[in-house]
Amino acid sequence: MSTATRTLQAYLRDPRHAAPLKAGSGGLALVLLGALVWAALAQGGTRLDTPMGQALAGATVAALATALGALPALFIRRIAPRWEDVMLGFGAGVMAAASCFSLILPGVSAGADILGNRPAGALLVATGLVAGALFLLLADKVVPHEHPGAGRHGPEWVKLRRVWLMVFAIALHNFPEGMAIGVGFSGGDTSVGIPLATAIAIQDIPEGLVVAVALRTIAYAPWQAAGAAALTGLAEPLGAIVGVALTSGFAPLYPAGLGFAAGAMIWVVSHEIIPETHRKGHEQAATLGVIGGFVVMMLLDTALG
Repeated sequence: MSTATRTLQAYLRDPRHAAPLKAGSGGLALVLLGALVWAALAQGGTRLDTPMGQALAGATVAALATALGALPALFIRRIAPRWEDVMLGFGAGVMAAASCFSLILPGVSAGADILGNRPAGALLVATGLVAGALFLLLADKVVPHEHPGAGRHGPEWVKLRRVWLMVFAIALHNFPEGMAIGVGFSGGDTSVGIPLATAIAIQDIPEGLVVAVALRTIAYAPWQAAGAAALTGLAEPLGAIVGVALTSGFAPLYPAGLGFAAGAMIWVVSHEIIPETHRKGHEQAATLGVIGGFVVMMLLDTALG
């Protein structure tokens, strides 16, 4: 048994860090992760002329943007609460606009082409949208996570250090963003995927900074805060793999997948980000941030789409 394996086992046996999970859950997670990686490689994950390769490239850029945004936390201990809410609002505006311009509208058009009429295409996207929102609702219930202001969510019996609870919280935000990038590229139309990936990468920079600084305020070392914030970006390539793998094999799943990603992102905006930005009395500043993010995404979609 390797030293790394023994160290991990010792960490998981420690009741301060471990969750009383069933013995097979870790192996199951590794199997699922391996299946996702295999799916990526099988669908051309190393080639930029395939939907999987393009999706992974776009999601990796977004993940690196999160890490880039976290770097200033090595030197900055806090951000003025008003500016923090503005930056989070900007991200919410980008996500809301991306849901409309880069997911829902292309989804309706694709659904109309596949099914032969626009109402049927819209219904297909709407079904996916509801499913995406319900998926995030379920994830909010079963994944332990914590937000700096809203506190802990998920099952109470899972005992994890607070830093990991916050990492999981942001990963829940980033996963649907990665899925959106994956679905955007899965149809083979870069005019959908490129503006979407670009906008998400732009909004990930301030998001990475906000997360890292929030971790610093609860007494984590600068390198720990920046590293944990950067780690949350890994959810985006995983989400991209899922998005492509689920929607590229059966045509009607493409518009439904676009709706699914939109529903998940709208859930994050309404359930998580906007309430957080309004919690400290900076509603007007946060709303200006939302409008700014919406405008940036709209212009990106027009210029690149």
